[in-house]
Amino acid sequence: MERDGKIGPAEYYAKDRLGARRYMPGLDGLRALAVLAVIAYHLNLPWAPGGLLGVCIFFVLSGYLITDILVSQWKLSGGINLKDFWLGRVRRLLPALFAMLTGVMVWVYLYDPNRLSSLWNDVVAAAFYSSNWWLIFHQVSYFASFGPPSPLGHLWSLAVEEQFYLAWPLLLGLGLRYIPRRGRLIGLITALAITSAVAMAVIYQPGLDPNRVYYGTDTRAFALLIGAVLALVWPSRKLSAELCPRHRIILDAAGGAALLAVLLMIWQSNQYQSFLYYGGLLLFSIVSAVLVAVLAHPASRLGRLFGIWPLRWLGVWSYGIYLWHYPVIALTSPAVNTGGLNIELAIEQTLLSIFLAAISWYFIEDPIRYGKWKKHLAWFSNGLQWRPKLLRFRDKATLSSIVLIFCAFILAVSGCSMISQAQQKSLASQVVSETDQTTMPAGAESPGNEENGAVIQAGTETVNQGADQKDAFTGGGVTVIGDSVMVEVGPELKQLFPDILVDAAIGRQMHQAPGVIRNLKDQGMLGKTVIIELGANGAFTEKQLTDILSLLGDDRRIVMINTRVPKPWESVVNQILARTAAADPDIELVDWYSASSGHNEYFYADGVHLKEAGVQAYVSLVAKAVHP
Repeated sequence: MERDGKIGPAEYYAKDRLGARRYMPGLDGLRALAVLAVIAYHLNLPWAPGGLLGVCIFFVLSGYLITDILVSQWKLSGGINLKDFWLGRVRRLLPALFAMLTGVMVWVYLYDPNRLSSLWNDVVAAAFYSSNWWLIFHQVSYFASFGPPSPLGHLWSLAVEEQFYLAWPLLLGLGLRYIPRRGRLIGLITALAITSAVAMAVIYQPGLDPNRVYYGTDTRAFALLIGAVLALVWPSRKLSAELCPRHRIILDAAGGAALLAVLLMIWQSNQYQSFLYYGGLLLFSIVSAVLVAVLAHPASRLGRLFGIWPLRWLGVWSYGIYLWHYPVIALTSPAVNTGGLNIELAIEQTLLSIFLAAISWYFIEDPIRYGKWKKHLAWFSNGLQWRPKLLRFRDKATLSSIVLIFCAFILAVSGCSMISQAQQKSLASQVVSETDQTTMPAGAESPGNEENGAVIQAGTETVNQGADQKDAFTGGGVTVIGDSVMVEVGPELKQLFPDILVDAAIGRQMHQAPGVIRNLKDQGMLGKTVIIELGANGAFTEKQLTDILSLLGDDRRIVMINTRVPKPWESVVNQILARTAAADPDIELVDWYSASSGHNEYFYADGVHLKEAGVQAYVSLVAKAVHP
């Protein structure tokens, strides 16, 4: 929307002390930073493992803007018009959401119709803004599900915000009416925020999947409430551009420090750090609130920096970018990728997401929200004749943006197409080169294996390259503890080393290892050499691994195998294993991640379970550790 030569959603405008309309461009720039951080996280860029914190920025910003609007309305009219507020949210959010859902369903129908049935539940949950609780109650983990990721998995955060929009006007209205003293109301909201953060800390269990506390409205509400507190203590309508030089320096210094803290946490944190759930996200929300306060102030130099037109436009389109980026990434990324980060594909996916968001803004969001849709329909009247007089550019920045996004679209579509074709050709050549197509499908149980912690007794095939090793060493005194990968590999190891003991179970995680170790110890079955292959199903903490090593004792030889799994915890697991092995010369690390690099032919479509070629490569690597 354009007002006085500026663009931006209505919530970015505030009445100053004289009642004039004031645009806050710095908040658009902050939205741009937040959405770019989220994109970097979903692209698995190594320098932004904490990019998921961009969602926290969105929460704080939403809490601030919505509360600021509602309090301003209360001051002017003595009440809150719930009907107008909720209808405004519907016009702002639903059209773009439904457009994205339609686009995803059409894409899946055309290119992967087998997924339509499973996707339908996600669509229904998204349409009713209940995606977060759908994922929680159906135990669908954002971090731990195998198979193709749902292109709608990111909508949990929009569900949290919409639930806030539904309940908060009612609660705030009651607070403004029955708690006239502003200090007491601020104290009550602060207490609610602290309660939410405490609930996160209490419910969270280190080393387990954090999906309950990560998705929950109750455990994420503190970020929104911190934004609400900021709106009460820092109302935009009372901020003045007239500041003395000393106060301006303090303002900019606070904003700069907050920005550095935000960037540092995006760079250094990840979603499996216990610190985040024991107060880290609360701290990040507070720092984000400081940044919001500075960027909202008309005297802020940092606000002017964040208000430059590229960031401003990205901020205006940020809702659409957020909607589209994850489906684009999920639907255009290769099912199996052992070649590492593809920078070209990542750029193309980002540009395509921005283009789709811009189209959404100009032809769906802005027209419906501000009643401009009739003008856009006129373009298609009179036999779809083009009527250029309806398209008027207010300034050079607008024209430049249109040209840039058009170029981005051409590059994105052509680039994604070429990369996809190249990957398909590569995958096809790998499939043709395989000689054995009769191996067990991913996730299935092999003959003679039990699912829940069974000891593998025997396999059905041999590993030819290990015949000499088998004659020299039978694997006595070697115990292997693993997950579903070892369920597949175990029979081959058993053929190579008949006396080896393999205890593997589908879905096993590191936090279950102590119980397995104690059980084997009690039965006198724990060997002098212990090989640990765990990490494909989820992350763990360094303390959990240290406790396991202490349980094994100093009189055993320890071998750890790192993992390759196309999930966010892959790098976390491998870094912990590498640091632990580097700190103890008696621990040997088997680097399966490096050994499998560039070998898509080793894996089924989930990117972790092994085809025959992968099994043989894995066994050969582990055999050297069993009998060096």
